[in-house]
Amino acid sequence: MAEITAALVGRLREMTNAGLMDCKKALTESNGDLDAAVDILRKKGIATAAKKASREAKEGAIANYVQAGGRLGVLVEINCETDFVAKNETFRAFCDEVAKTLANDPKTDLEPLRTAQVAKIGENIKISRFERYEVKGKGAVAAYIHTGAKVGVLVEVGAGKDETVASETFKQLVRDITLQIAAAHPIAVGREQIDPKLIEKEREIAAEQMKNKPAAAIAKIVEGKLEKYYQTVCLLDQGFVKQNAEISVREHMAAISKQLNDQINVHQFVRFQVGEMFGS
Repeated sequence: MAEITAALVGRLREMTNAGLMDCKKALTESNGDLDAAVDILRKKGIATAAKKASREAKEGAIANYVQAGGRLGVLVEINCETDFVAKNETFRAFCDEVAKTLANDPKTDLEPLRTAQVAKIGENIKISRFERYEVKGKGAVAAYIHTGAKVGVLVEVGAGKDETVASETFKQLVRDITLQIAAAHPIAVGREQIDPKLIEKEREIAAEQMKNKPAAAIAKIVEGKLEKYYQTVCLLDQGFVKQNAEISVREHMAAISKQLNDQINVHQFVRFQVGEMFGS
């Protein structure tokens, strides 16, 4: 039996906003498994939020580099030991240099740069991850770094015509999409990109919450809850933040496409947040 420590209970409470006793019971039931405990609380309708369990305390910054013309861009997370260093201008300049270097050559050896910066700053530094997008057809790459450099976004948006890509309307749309991703934290462009296992998990949780309802009503309620899930995690289904969610991102993009007489699509995006674990 895993030890249910106060720290573990506190972390689950932070993730779910559930009460301390409910968190302790859920952790006991899950034998200390945080992810399983979140699911238990959600099935009971106790969890009011389900923040990512894959958080850990790290400091650092997100940096980007987009080449002139917007056809290639890089987003990188670089970690350090203290927030003081993360805000240091020398460290930020180093992050920018790494992003530009990766844009020019993603296979370059960054170790000499890193070790030189460690000697200069006096803290351990880790180049944790990066994404590099390059437009193959017609379109543009754009990036956005939120105030404080703790959240960053890289997106590739495609179009059918060169004049579309050159238009200020298209450029504004791309900027708005980066802000949408930063603010609303989608995990996929559309529903077809969601892992079927995640969908099945949401379906199971919704069905468990409704288990005391009449059988004929459960299926309809579960589908309604899945629709809400899609509107939360799929970029195109999210309410467009800039218009107070009165229309979806898909609807806004369709309107811009019609205005420009072209087909505009979000090909891919990535959102980095300092301190989140990845690749697990």
